[in-house]
Amino acid sequence: MLGAGGVAWGALPSGAEEAPLTNEVSYDGDYVQSLERGLLVIRAFDADHPRLSLSEVAARTGLSRAAARRFLHTLVHLGYMRSDGSKFSLRPKILELGYAYLSSLTLPEVAMPHLEELVAQVHESSSVCELDGDDVVYIARVPTKRIMTVTISVGTRFPAYATSMGRVLLAAQPGEWLEEYLASTSLRGLTGHTITNPAALRSELRKIRARGWALVDQELEEGLRSLAAPIRDADGRVIAAINVSTHAGRRTLDGIVEDLLQPLLATASRIERDLASSRASARSPSGG
Repeated sequence: MLGAGGVAWGALPSGAEEAPLTNEVSYDGDYVQSLERGLLVIRAFDADHPRLSLSEVAARTGLSRAAARRFLHTLVHLGYMRSDGSKFSLRPKILELGYAYLSSLTLPEVAMPHLEELVAQVHESSSVCELDGDDVVYIARVPTKRIMTVTISVGTRFPAYATSMGRVLLAAQPGEWLEEYLASTSLRGLTGHTITNPAALRSELRKIRARGWALVDQELEEGLRSLAAPIRDADGRVIAAINVSTHAGRRTLDGIVEDLLQPLLATASRIERDLASSRASARSPSGG
């Protein structure tokens, strides 16, 4: 995310001590330059500079000592910073400034950076789905190269029973709901591999529930293999599923489990952690 002048928030630009704030930006009448400078004072503190003197803050921001003093003492008064008389440091209350953003994050926004990391690691496409009626609907996706005849994008829907993510989500449903689903859903054979017998699907879902992941071999489309795991909320409820998909010619079933399962489970865990953090921050911001 960029701030004024294209500077990335969260860290001073390279060489910031030698190149402090300038007035090169053309400000309009709605621009509050004092807010920019106050944020620059906050950003002067980082892992390498957790405690700074007034002179050091002035040097790192390019502000005069008088201006830096006003900003620092205002932040101390508001509880965002502390001072021991010679050095200043941030207090936990500073985290409140990020809580509004964190609490507004949706599952796709939380998941996308993790999907990108997973795809870069395993070189296979990855998606996140939610259950919507009898279908799964894609809410986030990072592709590599196209391996399906149908183009998948956010909003794409597939029958839950024939997909790895759908089976993870079905396996998490209460028994009564699942029995109603199996009684009302037509299990059409989408390929020669698709499970179309309710008893066989019920047995497969029991296995998925026990081991915590699903592997589907060419049941949605010939040549497509997919491995999926659940994404749980802070209460342990399965709210979505994440997968990696590959072509049958690229990996054997054993190879998929051996190479992709642990990265997939680790990614699901990181998404759950960040999702829980965003929800927790919305409920109880630190009082510093």
